[in-house]
Amino acid sequence: MLIQCVSMPLTLLTIYLLARLHFPLNEYSAVLLQGGWAGLLTWRLGLARWWRWIQLLFPAALMLALALQLPSWLFLLAFLLSLGWYWSTFRTQVPYYPSTPEIWDAVRQVLPADQPLRMIDIGSGLGGLVMYLARQRPQVECVGIELAPLPWLYSRLRALLSGSRARFILGDYEKLDFAQFQLVFAYLSPAAMTALWRKCSAEMQPGSMLLSYEFAIDGQPADQTIYATETGKPLYIWYF
Repeated sequence: MLIQCVSMPLTLLTIYLLARLHFPLNEYSAVLLQGGWAGLLTWRLGLARWWRWIQLLFPAALMLALALQLPSWLFLLAFLLSLGWYWSTFRTQVPYYPSTPEIWDAVRQVLPADQPLRMIDIGSGLGGLVMYLARQRPQVECVGIELAPLPWLYSRLRALLSGSRARFILGDYEKLDFAQFQLVFAYLSPAAMTALWRKCSAEMQPGSMLLSYEFAIDGQPADQTIYATETGKPLYIWYF
């Protein structure tokens, strides 16, 4: 939003200068110019490549939405659904990353056989891993914690309707005591890994494990690395 706001005076200034040079722009050209300034600023600020496309196309998408004369409640509904799905992604820098059945089975194989323990999936999303392990390992207490309300509600209802033993908590894993779990599984983002390591080092007990799919921890080589998918993305394991 800030990038689009900063682009606005730059767009108006460019339109003014072009008009002085007898190159007037119509509204469609002005919209493309606004998107171009926003995309350029996004690139200069070093944001991810997909953000450049969002900023570039946003003014045109807004113009199209206005031309369609869509009802205002539709935009409110889309905002509320997005808020419920992503919640505080802007703060945590952890978007929705679903893991795959191949990773679920790799985690199952890492779990000690016939040994009761508690595991937690931090950022459990739709609950696939937790419910899978609850089915495959009856002796393991499987818990998921999710900050976004809609994925948590979906996984909670899914477990309830299927009679699963899986348990899902609505909340922030940073406020959870990891000492009560022998296995912590994370599929977060690079931005969260350093803080996660500090928390695990302070709270996890001897004999416990931290598993992270795809994302390593700077300065902390994994004790074990497993490649469970054809994409070649690793599952990192640290033992405490």
